[in-house]
Amino acid sequence: MAGPRVLLAGESWIIHSVHMKGFDEFTTTEYGEGGRWLIDGLKAHGCEVDFLPNHLAPREFPTSLEALRAYDAILLSDIGSNTLYLHPETFSSSQKTPNRLELLRQYVEDGGGLIMIGGYMSFSGINAVARYQRTPLAEVLPAMMVDGDDRVEVPEGAQIDLSIPEHPIFSGLKEPWPHFLGYNQLKERPDTTVLARCGDDVFMAVGQYGQGRSLVFASDCGPHWGPPEFVSWKHYGRLWYQAVAWVASLL
Repeated sequence: MAGPRVLLAGESWIIHSVHMKGFDEFTTTEYGEGGRWLIDGLKAHGCEVDFLPNHLAPREFPTSLEALRAYDAILLSDIGSNTLYLHPETFSSSQKTPNRLELLRQYVEDGGGLIMIGGYMSFSGINAVARYQRTPLAEVLPAMMVDGDDRVEVPEGAQIDLSIPEHPIFSGLKEPWPHFLGYNQLKERPDTTVLARCGDDVFMAVGQYGQGRSLVFASDCGPHWGPPEFVSWKHYGRLWYQAVAWVASLL
């Protein structure tokens, strides 16, 4: 039997640097991706993963419910809401295009699974530019997003406390979790289930929306907030597989 089919969107960046050397200057550009640990972990547990990096998502992210329904779970990780709102045909040519965040809401309502993973371009995001709290997904995600810059930087390391260690997503994960170096601040919603906390903040929560399920994970799936101790954790792949299986209603 084939494993869940997953779409991961986000987890890429381009760095453009200016080098000043006395009178002269030059520029360099590099491309990076941060999803390889997550992709490898899911594939190791039998998932089929399609990866759509940030620079391709504005044009190539699905624009219909039919295309979204080809997946058992959609994972958004470090991808701002504008990247999904602003199809190039709308932004550059002023043409009408489908509202993909509204389509994602309908996808979950009709039985799909959605996971949002933390990062500088997740939830409210750095300088509040991710702004998911102003989108249809605010209705779907199982935690309350805060206004403004929502980053909680913890360079000394943050420890996670499991609220419901017996939940199926945590099956087999009995030892203490690795530390994290930061997360997006999320607050509890009364109609959802908090699985893990960092202090008074929600770190991981799940909920039902219509016929579907959703999950939030407040920190990175990789660097920088997710340190080497996390991405090399022996339970890393199992955690993410079980999270996907739960939102896909397979657990």
